[in-house]
Formats: sequence, C-alpha cells, structure tokens
Amino acid sequence: MKNFFENIWTKRAAAIVSLLYALGVCRLCYLSIFYEINIHAKVSQCLIITAISILAIVVMLYTRKQILTRISSFIILPAMLPVVLLYFGEWGMVIPIVLTGVAILLLSGAGEGTKTALGTIILLMYIFGALGYFLFTSFFVTSVKETVVDSGVSPSGKYRYRVVNTEDTSNGSTAVYVEPNDADLEYKLFYATFTLKNMERVVHIERPINEEVNVEWVTLPRSEITAQLNEISDNIVVHLSEDELKEIGYTYDEMLQIDDIAVSRRFEIGKTASDVDPIKLDELNDEQLELFDIGRDSDGRYYVLSPSPELLDEIKAKSGSKVYFSDFNGKAFEIFNNEHTNDYGSPLFVVEKDNSVYLNTLTDEQLEMIGVPEEGDVMIFNGKNCFSYYVAEIEEYFDVDSRKISLDLLS
Repeated sequence: MKNFFENIWTKRAAAIVSLLYALGVCRLCYLSIFYEINIHAKVSQCLIITAISILAIVVMLYTRKQILTRISSFIILPAMLPVVLLYFGEWGMVIPIVLTGVAILLLSGAGEGTKTALGTIILLMYIFGALGYFLFTSFFVTSVKETVVDSGVSPSGKYRYRVVNTEDTSNGSTAVYVEPNDADLEYKLFYATFTLKNMERVVHIERPINEEVNVEWVTLPRSEITAQLNEISDNIVVHLSEDELKEIGYTYDEMLQIDDIAVSRRFEIGKTASDVDPIKLDELNDEQLELFDIGRDSDGRYYVLSPSPELLDEIKAKSGSKVYFSDFNGKAFEIFNNEHTNDYGSPLFVVEKDNSVYLNTLTDEQLEMIGVPEEGDVMIFNGKNCFSYYVAEIEEYFDVDSRKISLDLLS
C-alpha cells in the first residue's frame, strides 16, 4: 500500500482532483459575475463545501509537488476575488474555499520566492479590488427603499414577475418587473439557485405609489395578438436578425436601403425635400440606382458600378470583378458611403442594411418561423395590458444566452 501511494503515477492521477477543485472555483467565479445567488439552506451548504474543501486540501497536500496542483494553487485565490466581493456575506460558502486556497498556496511545492511574489500580488488584488468595489457601490449605486407588494409566476411558468413600490423624494412609484423563469441554474447538491443578473425588465411604471395592485394573467393565441396590434397601428416595425429574415424568405439584397439622401439627389429621383424616409433599393429603377453608383443584376443582386481600390482591397476582390453589397462588411459600407460626398465632405447618401419589417406584412406562418409560439402569457395590471409574450419574443426582451461584462453587474 505504501508503494502504491508513493508511486509517481498515483500522485499524478490524484492531482486531477486538485485541478477539478480549481475548475469548480472558476465556475463559481463565472457564476458570481453573471448570476445572483439564492441559498436555500446555508448551514447544509457550508457543511457540504467544507467537506469537499477538506478532501481537496488533503489531496492537494499529498500531490503538492505535481504540476497540476501547483497550477491549481495559483488559480484558486484570484478566482475567488469576484466571489468574495459579489457574494459578500455568504461566508458559509466563501470562507472554506478561501482557507483552502490560502493553505495550498502556502504549502504547495512551489519555491518560496514564487509563493512570496504570488502571495503579494494576490493580496494587493484583494485590497485594491475591495477598495474599488466598495467605492463604486457607495458613490454610484442609489440607495432607495423598495417594497415587494406582489410576485408570482405566469400560467406557462416561463415568466415571473414582481410588483415593487419604491419610496423616493418624488412621491414614489409602483413598477412591474418581469423576467424569465426558465433561465435559473439549480445546484441541488449545494442548496443554491443562480439567477441571471439584469434580466428583469420594467413593463409598467406609474407615479405616485399605487396602493391598488391587481395582476391578472391570461393566455392568448398569436393570431389574436397580431390582430390587436395591427388595429392599433399599421406602422409597427419589427426588428429581426439576418437569419430570421432569411428564414421568412427575405434575401440580403431586399434588406438594402438608402438613407440620409441629400436634397439635390432626392430631386433627381423624383422625391421632394419632405421625403425623408429611407428608400429600399428595390423601389428604384436602374437609372435611379446609377445616380448612387449602384447596379442591379438580372437576379436582383446589387453591386457597385465603380468600386475604388480601397473598397476592392477591403473585401479582397480583384480589379475588374463585380463588387456585390452582399460581400460587404461594416468597414466596406463605411468606405463606399464616404466616397460619395458633396463639396463640403458630407455624404450625399448612406447605403445600409435594414433588418426591420412591418408587422402587418408578416403572416402567421412567418411569425411561427421567427420563434413566436402559437399562444402564450399576457399580463394585465390594474386593467391595462402591460406585458405580452408575443412582444417579448419578437423584441428579444430576454437574451438569456448573452454574457456581456458591464458595470451594471456590480450593482
């Protein structure tokens, strides 16, 4: 048995536990940045994490001279900095991991000089990180008194809401917040639920505080909501992604339009000075397109009549070849637009890709293609429609797959 534990391959295999523990800490670091934590049983969680940390430190000490353990000892404490700051107060979870990180850093097989240097750097990280975080939250995060007067979940279980009364110097306000109910991460072993930050959307707000709160959820079909919206206005614009537009049959060239057209150029295409709306390229004939240095193939594709060397170089095209707008990137659009200016250097027009369509042009089948379910939840607050699954899906209220670093994550 002694030979087994002294075997180098046994230690190398056991060092994988150290790496797994460090990866778990990195996962917790990621969660602390993008998720709020809700601990259901703090004592039970503390005991579980303590037990795992004790097991990890025993294995780390046994394998302290292995490269995987050394790397892990350098990772744990820096990765715990966001956790300490953003989950401040959850000491039953934080303290066992931090103590494990300190112990293995001090007792690892790395040289004393290396440990001293790393320890100093990590200590400074914690000092300046804590100072910066608490200064930010003290000066830039407004402190107001909020009272949750109602909360619940929609009939489908996809959304949850809360009604909040906020007391301030302007007689306060009553706001209704809605967020997805299916984006939480549940870690039953650790008695914790993680909720995405900054997902709540204010769907209704009124001043002053309204003591009367009546929230009602109904389930409405897609076709009925479409009819209601089209009755309100014929000019409701829906912004879709390029993939969604292609899914419902739009081509790239059908999305192209000309905007910010100079008055003189408007007159040349038969428009007046008051015609300031963007013009789709499909609405222009070949002679009008030529005024904008644009040609059209028989298959409806648009190209540049006189591409400059700079434009050719940007899209990696050969001289003499057709330069299609469908091959443009953002820089190519900028080059093309800046090449057509007046005597004062201002663009005569702007060619751009528009990803918006009018709602009344979409069929029920197309709405289904872009991800609007056949029926869904609609919230009525004090007799007023304030939230609809239909609009939330089309306008992508809740982008649960997006992870963007911003200062809002610190508040």
